[in-house]
Amino acid sequence: MATSTSCTGSTLLQPISKIIDLPLDQVNFVVCQLFALVTAFWFRLYLHPSKTSPFIRHVVATLLGFYLALFCFGWYALHFLVQSGIAYGVMIFTSVEHMHKYCFVVTLGYLCFCQVTSAYVFDYGMYSADFTGPMMVITQKITSLAFEIHDGLMKREEHLKPSQKYLAVRKMPSLLEYLSYNCNFMGILAGPTCSYNDYIAFIEGRWYEPKHLESNGKENGKFKQSDPSPKRDVIQKVCTCALSLMVYLVIYTICPTVRIIDDTFMASNPFYIQVFYLYISMLALRPKYYFVWTLADAINNAAGFGFNGYNTDGTPKWDRISNLRILNIEFATSFKMFLDNWNIQTALWLKRVCYERCPYNPTAATFLLSAIWHGVYPGYYLTFITGIVVTMAARAVRHNVRQHFLGSATLKLIYDVITWFSTQMAICYTVVPFVLLAVGPSLKFYSSWYCCIHLICVLLVLVLPVKSRRTKQQEQLSCVQANKQNCLSSPHNNCNQKQKAT
Repeated sequence: MATSTSCTGSTLLQPISKIIDLPLDQVNFVVCQLFALVTAFWFRLYLHPSKTSPFIRHVVATLLGFYLALFCFGWYALHFLVQSGIAYGVMIFTSVEHMHKYCFVVTLGYLCFCQVTSAYVFDYGMYSADFTGPMMVITQKITSLAFEIHDGLMKREEHLKPSQKYLAVRKMPSLLEYLSYNCNFMGILAGPTCSYNDYIAFIEGRWYEPKHLESNGKENGKFKQSDPSPKRDVIQKVCTCALSLMVYLVIYTICPTVRIIDDTFMASNPFYIQVFYLYISMLALRPKYYFVWTLADAINNAAGFGFNGYNTDGTPKWDRISNLRILNIEFATSFKMFLDNWNIQTALWLKRVCYERCPYNPTAATFLLSAIWHGVYPGYYLTFITGIVVTMAARAVRHNVRQHFLGSATLKLIYDVITWFSTQMAICYTVVPFVLLAVGPSLKFYSSWYCCIHLICVLLVLVLPVKSRRTKQQEQLSCVQANKQNCLSSPHNNCNQKQKAT
């Protein structure tokens, strides 16, 4: 019911909330995002970089962002400024050598503090849109920027990976640039996260320049003369939002996830019906996230942000900061494929600040960071601990089994069908605690399934050998060194041809 949760933001839309029987804070969120969508078109057309200075674009984007935050969350939106201000102080007053670590700890710590107070002190309600949601995105932006500044000012060019070279920030942002990046109206409520360099290029009008190239690498004069229009992609994404919202409101209302732990439901239905119900319930729940993330993507595209070059047919691509690929999610044939296409920008953030930099067990460290970032509910930790085991098992199966099914198209199809079914079941099983949140209901669900997927995954990890990332890197390095040694010892051999052949 609409009265089951409280709202810290504006009560202007209270009548609408009562009519449609939805929580007021969720109504405020949707209306603000629709307002941001309309404003984004105005921002692109009337505050275009060719007509307006970057200063004005920064100011307008920031002020509009603060307005939307105040409308949705009231004075709790000040937490966005406090978190950003503290982190900026750390960037300015600490040495660049350790600044990224201090920023990471301080920013994530402040987020955790706010999540604890939101969940256990003020008790906004389990699915109410509270102020910590935008803070999660701001945390990603601040920590990403801190690492990018460290890479740009401290590390030598040859020590950076190609992606890190592109992302590296070579000078400290001004306060206005920093606040605009963190709190602009396009991403203040639902993101997505983007790199600082990409955002500044968008504000300054340099966003299209490197991408006005045809597939053959030559400049296309027609595309260079005018900016590509996002209209078609925005319309498609808005239609996707409408369909996703309808599926969620209609089907998930009939098949809520919480029913799978209802004693009457479990006693009156055989296990295969429970499995099928769980799949349908999760299938109907995901459109909730499709709606939020696709609408956020459409807002950025409408403002002219998110252009990613051209397709082979010459049509523009607007998926630079997209957060999901729906078809790849629903037809994923591996756990990794699902994760790679779900909440893409968060996955990139985890990869850049944790997985690529953690010297010990990066997979476990990445899942742990993801759990901490999501919040303090125990269900999050149960989900990500399970995710570690499932990921390791999926990797072992792929490493040992997949090659035996590549001999023919029929075998490959059989493998894809089996892995699709297994992936969907593993995902549904893994994320149930993420939905239920509490320990008791989550353990009740796992016990009703006899922890079968846990046991299967542990058995697969123990039985099937798989090489660690460090072992693979060492083997690749040894292979490269051996090839170089062979070339040096046999200078008359055509080493270049051999290397190309390999």
